[in-house]
Amino acid sequence: MIYKFKSAAAGDVIMLGPNGDQMLRLLGREPAAKGIIEPDYMPAAIVALQTAIAADEAPLAGGDEGEAARPKVSLRQRLWPMIEMLRRCHAAGKPVVWGV
Repeated sequence: MIYKFKSAAAGDVIMLGPNGDQMLRLLGREPAAKGIIEPDYMPAAIVALQTAIAADEAPLAGGDEGEAARPKVSLRQRLWPMIEMLRRCHAAGKPVVWGV
């Protein structure tokens, strides 16, 4: 599945299924084909995503060997477009929807 997150206040954000599923789980939601993120929830969503990024970037045990285990595309790179979308949509008071 491919997620296409849409809003009247920002450009679309497209994520492959596993990445969209991961992002939704970080927000405390079960992956779903349809959904909405309301503006009132967006500040908490941004904090949740930033917290996950900080945890992902924490030094790994094993030094250089641990660094080799990191994916080539970091969680920060995958989530940055969504964080920016949430910021813009929150400022405009517009929801983010997908699957509609």
